[in-house]
Amino acid sequence: MIGIDTNVLVRYLAQDDPVQSVEATRFIESLTTHEPGFISVVAMAKTAWVLDRAYGLTTSEIAAAIEHVLQAEVLIVESEQEVFTSMIVLKEGRSSFADALIGALGAKAGCWHTVTFDRKASRISGFKTL
Repeated sequence: MIGIDTNVLVRYLAQDDPVQSVEATRFIESLTTHEPGFISVVAMAKTAWVLDRAYGLTTSEIAAAIEHVLQAEVLIVESEQEVFTSMIVLKEGRSSFADALIGALGAKAGCWHTVTFDRKASRISGFKTL
């Protein structure tokens, strides 16, 4: 298994650089189920942030990119179920991917709830306004 950094994943998804996008695509397409790529939750959160802030993608476009990653048989996504749940929250426009991921990972760890001052995050199941 080979870890994949945010910048490689973004170049693969965005296809915006004539050199790095080709290299990222070549690399990801060379992965197999026996030698897969690994994407951490940190890389997923950073990817969603970069696609939003640097590329100006809509929440639907970001959710579609995350879904594309989750569907790739040659990619192993850390905490895949929590990433999927967070992608659904983003797709439904209830909150950001990162906030949803914080709550989902907290629930996975056994937290009763996650406290926040963020009103938008408090709309996610499992969050409580402090």
